[in-house]
Amino acid sequence: MQKKVEKLKPLFEKIAANQYIAAIRDGFIAAMPIILFSSIFLMIAYVPNAWGFYWSDNVTNNLLTAYNYSMGLLALFVTGTTAKNLTDSKNLTLPKTNQVNPISVIMAAEISFIILAIVPLKNGVDLTYMGTQGLIAAYIVGLITPNIYHVCIKNNITIKLPPQVPQNIAQTFKDLIPMASTVTLFWAIDLAFRQLSGVNLPEFIIKLLSPLFSASESYLGLSIIAGAMAFFWFCGVQGPSIVQPAVVPIMIANTAANLEMYQAGHQASHVLAMNTMDYVMNFGGTGSTLVLAYIFMFFAKSKQLKAVGTASFIPGTFSVNEPILFGTPIIMNPVFFLPFILTPIVNVCMFKFFVDVLGMNSIMYTMPWTLPGFIGIPVSTGFAPLSFVYVALIIVLDILVYWPFFKTYDKTLLADEIAKEENIQTNGTDVPADQDGDVVVATTDEDHNLQTANENAIPENSTVLVLCAGGGTSGILANALNKLASERSLSLSAAARAFGQDMDLIQDMDLVILAPQMDSMKDNLRKITDKYGVKMVSTSGKQYIELTRDGDKALAFVSEQLTNKSGQKE
Repeated sequence: MQKKVEKLKPLFEKIAANQYIAAIRDGFIAAMPIILFSSIFLMIAYVPNAWGFYWSDNVTNNLLTAYNYSMGLLALFVTGTTAKNLTDSKNLTLPKTNQVNPISVIMAAEISFIILAIVPLKNGVDLTYMGTQGLIAAYIVGLITPNIYHVCIKNNITIKLPPQVPQNIAQTFKDLIPMASTVTLFWAIDLAFRQLSGVNLPEFIIKLLSPLFSASESYLGLSIIAGAMAFFWFCGVQGPSIVQPAVVPIMIANTAANLEMYQAGHQASHVLAMNTMDYVMNFGGTGSTLVLAYIFMFFAKSKQLKAVGTASFIPGTFSVNEPILFGTPIIMNPVFFLPFILTPIVNVCMFKFFVDVLGMNSIMYTMPWTLPGFIGIPVSTGFAPLSFVYVALIIVLDILVYWPFFKTYDKTLLADEIAKEENIQTNGTDVPADQDGDVVVATTDEDHNLQTANENAIPENSTVLVLCAGGGTSGILANALNKLASERSLSLSAAARAFGQDMDLIQDMDLVILAPQMDSMKDNLRKITDKYGVKMVSTSGKQYIELTRDGDKALAFVSEQLTNKSGQKE
């Protein structure tokens, strides 16, 4: 199994690193503050309804103003963020003196999308497709616009002015042809669609893909989505980075539709909503590993699994499950292949049963993905009474699915530990470090050097950026570095981001550390760090988890990288 999976891994990594998939994913990440911000006002307006309290219409309308002009224009904003991220990727292939202007690209993309999405009315305009229902069209515009600019700039299809003209004025004319070409193209597309189909492009796409929307909410469709994320992660490629871009438009549209149904006094019945992936399919992280950390901590007999559980249960509670994925390990471990794939499928199918058969409201508010699932599910469903029953049930079911595989693996590790202890007693040999209860591999000479690195050698005003999939484990590592730097008066500061978020920060950094779950993005990241002359270092799974757990070792690791910036280490 491992050999077959390893053969497929390069293909999955190429898919995850594709610049168009990355632009969609990163464009969505950039828009998340809008979604979370607008949800606050929705919750204030409608959550009290669960306890029989209703605001007056005037108060409700005032609360919804912030929602209508943020979430209600989400597709417009996503058009710009997607175009910006793809432009940054395209610029890596162009000379530094002849780059695509990202500000101009954003403006051209948003103008084009407005042309496509607005529906003129007799006394105004209809903004329906500027929000969640226009997301797929937004991605299309956001991906095409940078390509038009790239072709024009690369081939010098621009208005050129004499060198005596100031650059800011020359840039305006340089952007004129690609902007005009972009807007004219989508203006023509809009005219054609309205003449031939009677609707605009976003509405046409929604109607065309409506069977896909319905299929994605079937038991089979939900199982494929949940199982695919876990399967990719099992292969060592961050699953949501591949699956999420394909289903985000559906999830966001369904979340908004659920709220509209609830407001109208009906059941919120769409199963595949925004937090369905975060809280239901990934209950405690991809593979629904929340219960596994607690099982290890309380019931493991082997020292290794007990140590993994102790180190993993707190971050795992907040859906940061890399410690258990790399520490057990679960990734590429055949013992856990079946439960890792099956548990998310069981959870989402049970959720669909509760919604379709028992009449529970589905998810209609979007909460941060780091909110513990057992809290996030009731909150995002508007405190539906059955949601508490559902949470209790899936905890039991997840334990039952994982338990036999845990017992098998625990028994194997325990036997190995006992054999090694007996070997010590009879032969006096050393116990390998990865079997003595610690989570990490044996300590090498290099590790020893890292633990004793000279902190005084850290250059003045050193800056470090840690990148992971969602900003969880990277935040742990960055916080540990900042804490030690403050305690020891070191001139070092660290920041953490999800890959694709605030990537412009890289140009101001001395060192970028890439978490192992984003290893598929290593080549893309290297293009950015090389552009700015910043050192990038990627890490292995166990090494990275050890760095998040051991602040001294993390500081020494960073110290060594900063004092040897001349070479690239992986």
